[in-house]
Amino acid sequence: MPSIARCWTPPAAVLAVATIFLTACAKVGSDAPPGQCPPVVAYSKAEQLRLAEEVAALPESGLILEWLADYAVLREQARMCNANDTSGPER
Repeated sequence: MPSIARCWTPPAAVLAVATIFLTACAKVGSDAPPGQCPPVVAYSKAEQLRLAEEVAALPESGLILEWLADYAVLREQARMCNANDTSGPER
């Protein structure tokens, strides 16, 4: 009789997804303490032009475009945080 134990083994992707969702329940916050903002990475004009070309080549219905829009919002929030942060470096 063949073993069916392998049929009951969840794929690794399922375990990874479950881990991601369970970390959302963690009691430790991931927000930076007040007065500390995440750095905003500066990209050169050449890098920005190259990225614009690559994005233009993507299909309009691609999920990556939505993710890039979210990333743009996060960068703007980090810029605003850095602009409003007058505490300076901690000593």
